[in-house]
Amino acid sequence: MRNTLNRFVAVLFLAASAFPQSRDFKPSPSAGPGAVLVHTKFGGQIFGFDIDQTGTEGLLSEAKNLSSGKVLAAVETFDQTTGQILKVVSKTETGDNFITAGIVGNSVGLVQLEIVQGIFVAKRTFPTLNPLDGNEFTAAWTPPIGSQHLIMPGGVSESQGVPNVAVFAYDNSGNFIPYVFSSDVAANTFGPVVSITDSTDFGSVPPPIAYDSVTNQAILGGGPGCFLCFPVIGVVNLTTAQFSTFTGVGFGFINGIAVDSEDGIFCTTTEDDAGVEFYDLATQTGFKVILPGSDENQIFSGADVQFDSLHKLFLIAQPTSSTASSGSAIYVYNTQGKLQETLNGFSFSNSFNVVSMHIGLNPGNRSGFVNGPDVGVLQSFTY
Repeated sequence: MRNTLNRFVAVLFLAASAFPQSRDFKPSPSAGPGAVLVHTKFGGQIFGFDIDQTGTEGLLSEAKNLSSGKVLAAVETFDQTTGQILKVVSKTETGDNFITAGIVGNSVGLVQLEIVQGIFVAKRTFPTLNPLDGNEFTAAWTPPIGSQHLIMPGGVSESQGVPNVAVFAYDNSGNFIPYVFSSDVAANTFGPVVSITDSTDFGSVPPPIAYDSVTNQAILGGGPGCFLCFPVIGVVNLTTAQFSTFTGVGFGFINGIAVDSEDGIFCTTTEDDAGVEFYDLATQTGFKVILPGSDENQIFSGADVQFDSLHKLFLIAQPTSSTASSGSAIYVYNTQGKLQETLNGFSFSNSFNVVSMHIGLNPGNRSGFVNGPDVGVLQSFTY
């Protein structure tokens, strides 16, 4: 089956020349891990973070077990240049937890607060920081979901610079019929709620989600997840509330997804084959490249995918580097699937946790932050 697929991929790769051309990229000789580290204020583990792509601040949540059996949980802002914590926005020492869902729209911070009673989460609320550099909660986002649906970490698309995000709400009732909808978080408004009835490919494990702001579509990275099974791509029209799927390339679960809305190209990583896939959303065709030095070995598979819209680049996180003797790596690809840069020397600290590792980008100065080298630390980098 793999030989057949490889021939199929080769044909699709030839078709890649029809993809819009990327902007010229000149690798930086100083690219790689930076000296700026962000340490959580109270020494806890980071439960989600993001950085403002048009500002100077970042946002993180942390949690730390206390000797009393309770949990210290906090939301903090930090300076991208110095790594210093600017303000503790909120702090609790009960059993409640904060999770940073991301920075969305125009410099709007979005956080999830899990209010715990006993050992169960009794309620979830979503405070926002609008703007982020106000360093305080300003309002609540109220998504149209009931108590049987959850917005898992990674359930809000990575969408900065446009008003809307796409949201995947996981069904926790046992019926496994999740929802997808769009939202202007700052305005607290919502588009149609779309039921995703394909429980095999999208209900058992929450899929990564991306948002095409030009077509107003959500793109879901799904599939059965069995070894050497093809992934399944879900497309949700957030205007008409229509849902469709098509078979992707690569093998296994989709670990990460990001979209170039301007050109209608999206990029994924697959779990079983260390593959990076590039798709044309309009034609629903794609091709695969293999992370360098990986020999399609699963241990070298990619994780988070982020898109730099200014320079037309996809950045791929690789928790176990296939191009260095140890540590983690980031690979920089253009929209044609050509490798532009390899960055080694990282140690992603929480690659496969519930709140998994993340690449936060600031395209304006070709910089970013990633998790590591410890669970309570973020490391800067340039590319």
